[in-house]
Amino acid sequence: MTPSLITILCASLTIASLIWALPYFLQRIQNKQQADLLATENEKKTQGILAQQNLQEKLQDHLSGKMNDMRTEIASSLKQHAQTTSTHYEQLNKILRQQLMDIGQQVDNKLNSGFEKTTQTFNDLLKRLTIIDEAQKRIMELSGHVADLQSILVDHRSRGAFGEVQLSALLHNMVPEGHFSLQHTLSNGKRVDCLLMLPKPTGNIAIDAKFPLETFRELLTHKHKDTPKPLKQRFRQDIKTHIQAIASKYIIPNETADGAVMFLPSEAVFAEIHASYQDIIDYAYEQRVWIASPTTMMAILTTARAVLKDEATRHQVHLIKIHLSALNKDFDRFQKRMNQLAKHIAQANDDVELVHTSSKKISSRFQKIESVDLDESTAEVNEISEA
Repeated sequence: MTPSLITILCASLTIASLIWALPYFLQRIQNKQQADLLATENEKKTQGILAQQNLQEKLQDHLSGKMNDMRTEIASSLKQHAQTTSTHYEQLNKILRQQLMDIGQQVDNKLNSGFEKTTQTFNDLLKRLTIIDEAQKRIMELSGHVADLQSILVDHRSRGAFGEVQLSALLHNMVPEGHFSLQHTLSNGKRVDCLLMLPKPTGNIAIDAKFPLETFRELLTHKHKDTPKPLKQRFRQDIKTHIQAIASKYIIPNETADGAVMFLPSEAVFAEIHASYQDIIDYAYEQRVWIASPTTMMAILTTARAVLKDEATRHQVHLIKIHLSALNKDFDRFQKRMNQLAKHIAQANDDVELVHTSSKKISSRFQKIESVDLDESTAEVNEISEA
């Protein structure tokens, strides 16, 4: 290798090294410039912060002075407001005390009146509860014999008699005597288990007891299975037959009400019909026959008793009006006699005054007689006589 070639190679390496290091030097120069700029900006920021701190200190001093002035003014205003408020509070307190005393008096009066009404209501409630307890005791006694009913319910006639007996017990417990008739014969010759006699416009309601037990027992045997359709149809037909019989026999125009009641002495049968046989209920409504269980019959009889009580009250009101009219006449007569007595008393008072005047004159005459001289003049005697 010749020296010139070595020189060229070294020069090339040197140039390559300079080219490679050039970005580094440029970066350092740029970093230094940025550092100088940053230092300058930091110095400016520091000066700005110091200026802001001075401004804030001056502003705080100014605001502190203003705040002190405002505190003084607010304290003075609050003191005056407190005095005014205290005065108003005392006046308001007096007014409130007076109003509270008035309200307390009114509340006491209302409470006393309310207590009296509550006591009366409570006494009435106790009376009604006593009646309900007596009825419930009788029902409990009746429920205690349910186990003995199995032998009675086997025979068809016995079941009919059982329904009639239960209906009779409900009627005697709930309805006053004379307002129902058992085994009543209608004008068409048909005999109904009960005729409930209500005032117009309701009229007399026929009640007949029915107990379709055989088909219902067969339904109970399929309670947890699919009930055969023929069995359901037979039960449906039995109920409809009873409804038709009641509608045709016991609804008579101008003699009974426009509807009748079919009494089912079993809550289970009543519940089964309402739960699974809506068509029977609709059919009964069409025939104007209302199906009732012991519970619903008690509700019906309770309503009937209320109607009868209302009717009796109306009659009593008529009697009260008659007595009030008579009392008004007696009071007018008393007023006239009182006026006459007042006149007599006034006349007697006048007579007493005259008698009292005469008594004074007589006493005065006696006093003069006691003190008179025997040689009294004739003129004075004549004056006394005229007096």
